[in-house]
Amino acid sequence: MKYDDSFLKDVLTRTRTVAVVGVSMNPVRPSYYVARYLSLKGYKVIPVNPGHAGKKLFGQEVRVALSECPEEVDMVDVFRRSEHVPPIVEEALDVFPALKTVWMQIGVESPEAAEMAQAKGVDVVMNRCPKIEYQRLFGELRMGGFNTGIISSKL
Repeated sequence: MKYDDSFLKDVLTRTRTVAVVGVSMNPVRPSYYVARYLSLKGYKVIPVNPGHAGKKLFGQEVRVALSECPEEVDMVDVFRRSEHVPPIVEEALDVFPALKTVWMQIGVESPEAAEMAQAKGVDVVMNRCPKIEYQRLFGELRMGGFNTGIISSKL
């Protein structure tokens, strides 16, 4: 998928609350450190994983399902295999009437789920990581010596 940087930056700027589906309690797993990074950047992260329900992560209780989230979310970030995405997106669309974005992590793509979300006016990002995109678009990768292609006064 090809996404304009302005689109990705808009998604990351307007988002305040993220439900991370498939988050792990293991700090070396990508789902853990992406969710942690987002929480450190000021996003409210609601962890969703039935295997860890009731535990605390990033100051929030881990939820069984999206329907258990205590509030509206702006973005659902999916860390599940592609074949599991359509029912997750269907639940998200039912539970969050003001949902703005469905984000599928690197390696996760579901044209069926994307079509479902887009039909309801929800933006979709597939096969990307919000942590990587945030770092690239807001100048943090440049500090690590990466050429992000983004001109910035930050070093």
